[in-house]
Order: sequence, then structure tokens, then C-alpha cells
Amino acid sequence: MNYIEKDIYFMQFALKEAQKAAMLGEIPVGALMVADSKIIARGYNQTEMLQDPTAHAEIIALTAASNYFNSKYLTNCTLYVTLEPCIMCSGALYWAQIKRLVFGATDPTRGYRRIIPFPLHPKTAVTDTILAQESHEQLIEFFKKLRNPHPTGYCG
Repeated sequence: MNYIEKDIYFMQFALKEAQKAAMLGEIPVGALMVADSKIIARGYNQTEMLQDPTAHAEIIALTAASNYFNSKYLTNCTLYVTLEPCIMCSGALYWAQIKRLVFGATDPTRGYRRIIPFPLHPKTAVTDTILAQESHEQLIEFFKKLRNPHPTGYCG
């Protein structure tokens, strides 16, 4: 399996995590941490459920992976996430020194790439737009339902 096939394979799991978030009324972002082609941690947005502004999918997966390895450094890990990480998450990823970041949809308003220079560790490789359309559609569908929960206009 080449890099692109592997990235698509794991991103499909991240999309499933994002779906869990959507089902709970959370913004549908899913993440998973992979080491040696094995999923070692998963996460999805839980900011509303936990009433915690830091409970982003990336942070939850990062914390679980750190616990798994009993280390704050995750230099052999790849994070797959359905949406470009925000500045807070990229800072946490910087400190963890992850090997790779792979994300789906870009976030031109809140994504980390708005900051120059990029706030990731210099050794972190980035691959973007893997299953971007699917990731983007999940977000669009979520916000459509949020704004218009009754498409027929009937509320009874």
C-alpha cells in the first residue's frame, strides 16, 4: 500500500470519528493517531459535551496517544484529522513533535496555516486535502442541519 492509499485508508476512520461528533451535536471533526500502521488513539470534537474549549478531536487523540506511549513526544506518529487543525491544536502538535500531519478539509478562517511561519515542529511533514471533499461535505451538512433543523419548515 503506497502513502496515498494508506492516507485514504486511515482518513476514512477519521471521518467515522467525525460522524460520532455530529451525532452528538458537536462540530464533526474526527482524528486518529497512527504509529507503525496501527491506530493507537482516536478522538472527535467534544467541546459542547465536556464544556471544554480545548476538547478538540486532535487534542483528545494526542492525549490518548501520549498515554499509550507514556510519553509527551510522539515522533513516530501520524495524526489524521478531517479538518485543518486550529492554532491551539497545532501548538500542541508542535510540542508532541509528531512525524506527520494528514488532514482533509482546509480551514481558511481558523486553520493553523493563517500563521506565518507555520506553528508546527520543523520535522513534521504535512499532507493536506486527503478526502477533503468528504470532510468538507460533512461539515456543510452539519451546519445546514444546525441552521435549519426542519427542512420542510414544519416544527410540529
